[in-house]
Amino acid sequence: MKIALFISKRLIRERRKGMTFSRPINRIVIAGIALSITVMILALAILTGFKQEIRNKIAGFSGHIQVLNFDSNYSFETAPISSDQEFTAKLNNHRGFDNIHVFATKAGIIKTDENIQGVVLKGVSTDYDWSFFRKNLIEGSIPSLSDTSISNGVIISKTISSMLNLGLGDDFAMYFVQDPPRMRKFTVEGIYETSVESMDKVYILGDIGHIRRLNNWEENQVSGFEIFIDHFNDIDLMTFLVRDAIGYKFEEDQEKLKVTNLRMKYPQILDWLNFQDTNVIVIVVLMLLVAAFTMISGLLILILEKTNMIGILKALGSGNKLIQNIFLNQAIYIIATGLLWGNLTGYGLALMQKKFELISLDPSSYYLTTVPVNIDILHIILLNLGTILIILLMLLIPSRLVSSISPVKAIKFD
Repeated sequence: MKIALFISKRLIRERRKGMTFSRPINRIVIAGIALSITVMILALAILTGFKQEIRNKIAGFSGHIQVLNFDSNYSFETAPISSDQEFTAKLNNHRGFDNIHVFATKAGIIKTDENIQGVVLKGVSTDYDWSFFRKNLIEGSIPSLSDTSISNGVIISKTISSMLNLGLGDDFAMYFVQDPPRMRKFTVEGIYETSVESMDKVYILGDIGHIRRLNNWEENQVSGFEIFIDHFNDIDLMTFLVRDAIGYKFEEDQEKLKVTNLRMKYPQILDWLNFQDTNVIVIVVLMLLVAAFTMISGLLILILEKTNMIGILKALGSGNKLIQNIFLNQAIYIIATGLLWGNLTGYGLALMQKKFELISLDPSSYYLTTVPVNIDILHIILLNLGTILIILLMLLIPSRLVSSISPVKAIKFD
């Protein structure tokens, strides 16, 4: 092994000085490997970033998991349940659950002097986590809620703001179709934009106290609970744990609760996101094949270039394994150089997009204004290890060409 490594180093040093015709071929091979790993890193970073951002935006409006009254349908007029539930304490102490809060929804109509629009008032309490809307807030501030009084402040989307010509500090009337019809006046304290048009044109957020009064609910009655979890991939397991914590109640005087999650509420969007995995798998496989066949071509050229050397080494008694190791060591050097440049380029481009948002998107089609990037070191490590393994396995084929070379013919080879 020491002899093979020594000869490999001498050949690499010789090639660096430009003393062989294979030098430009090596550069092409290195560029091919670098390009392949760059494309794979960017494809995986963009896909995981895209899926993460879309999931977070959908979850921001309704949580990953919802607990509702069993009698509630898919409308925004829900049957109430008590906010005093035993399962909340169990889930708060369970690993994997991030936040649990109450909410209530009620459909209504906003009427201004010139326009009219149907929306949904989502009422929240002091336990609500505003981090999602605070991140997407473009003007104003989050309403200040209190347990002792009801706030008239709300946040609306930029879409609703544009449709109804409402700005910060503007008052508007919202009418609720019920018996008898009722009206409430609200003040715009903040404007958000998530670019998810189907959500932005529907929801305004305010104090849950308004919905309780409109529906004649008790102070401890709500539409349901929104539950956020740490990892979206665990959503099925966490949904099962929520159902298990609630239990099954059959007594007439007990509330019957149902549990739903994002997969059940928005199957079309999530199926569309999962379909993107196929595109990335195709890209990764193609780039691995490009890198592998480029390296095979490069190795064959190295072997042909040093055919005379192979003949001399065999004539001196060197075995096929020693000569194979000489060329595999050179191949490892080329692979490592290509991976180094590819990782620097891929990671650098991903970092630039994440920091400066150079490439933009049409939000009406993609729900995002810029190309999202999720830089996961584990993904990069696995890509590199997979690339090295597959290329080395495929290099065993051309390296065996050495065993078929005759010393006499190799020495005469020109």
